[in-house]
Amino acid sequence: MSDTLSPEQRTAALASIRHEINGVDAALLQLLNQRAALSLEVGRIKAGDSGLIFKPVREREVLASLVASNTGPLPDAHLNNIWREIFSSSRALQRPQHVAYLGPEGTFSYVAGVEYLGHAATFQPCPDLQAVFACVHSGECELGIVPLENSLQGTVGVSFDLFFSYPVFIQAELFLRISHCLLSNAQSRAAVKVVYSHSQPLAQCGQWLRTHLPNARLVPVESTAAAALRAATEPDAAAIGSHSLASMYGLDILARAVEDNPGNWTRFVIIGSHSAHDSLSSHQRTPQPGFCGANKSSVLFTLPDKAGSLAAVLMLLAEHKVNMRKLESRPMRGECWKYVFFADVECALEDPEYTDLVETLRNTCNSFRILGSYPTGPQMDRLGMDEGGV
Repeated sequence: MSDTLSPEQRTAALASIRHEINGVDAALLQLLNQRAALSLEVGRIKAGDSGLIFKPVREREVLASLVASNTGPLPDAHLNNIWREIFSSSRALQRPQHVAYLGPEGTFSYVAGVEYLGHAATFQPCPDLQAVFACVHSGECELGIVPLENSLQGTVGVSFDLFFSYPVFIQAELFLRISHCLLSNAQSRAAVKVVYSHSQPLAQCGQWLRTHLPNARLVPVESTAAAALRAATEPDAAAIGSHSLASMYGLDILARAVEDNPGNWTRFVIIGSHSAHDSLSSHQRTPQPGFCGANKSSVLFTLPDKAGSLAAVLMLLAEHKVNMRKLESRPMRGECWKYVFFADVECALEDPEYTDLVETLRNTCNSFRILGSYPTGPQMDRLGMDEGGV
């Protein structure tokens, strides 16, 4: 129909629509301020409460309800993105939220944190993952963002080890699709003599690097942002990292999507000093019809050194119809030839219905600790933006 309109009619129609949009924007602004006032009131009521402001189960319920009610044309993905920033603002209004991450700014951990927790949080860079755990444990930061495993390169071992050393808890998880860029100020790829990056991205791009830069030295550094900083100061150096690092450090993008496998995802977890389940109401702890809260748990346990001890744990889970999604052993620090097990299971072990199972597991294991019960994380596909990783 718009094709039949004269230029004057199109101008008038657009002016009318823009006037309506202005009215809708004004109404949205009023509603957002009304919501912000309610968030401030929640913050006043909770003043002095040491519990976490971040409530992933509650946020997941709100998003699920909104998506179920959405009749379009606003896509569900856009709705989710909008409300993540609304949640971020709401949390910051209740109490400033400091989030520790493997810095400096521009690392993949930073990108993951901003994507999930929104731009209203205050992100605090840390020199290494141990510092992230320490900041959360001490209360310096309320939350931390930690890479746990990659779909191609496997687990980030240091993260698992630090869970054994620090009494922190998993609040939530997210999965971020990974795409890497080759960043440099060199005139061409042929001029690159050395490539810096975190060890995981170097491994994820190994075949591409051997094919296109066979003579370049590959040097692992503490983060992709540190790699970009070195590439920015060395004329024959390059870095592997997110495209966002290019503008941050004044680098050119010599190649995009240099990862060997496009099906490349990293799982991140958000950690806090308290169990998320402890701050839920009794109603929230008991699943209701349509409930979409915590449905996954992570645990750490050690076992007696005798035949069948691991089988006994697996049998207990099977008898209670609990599916195990992941099981990994790590050497126990300071104890030669002894191991600690990390497992993910498909249930909320902190729910009262699993009390007997948890008690039996504690009696079966030498030690048994629930790291957290939380919602299965969203898959955040930013492939077109070249973001993600460790």
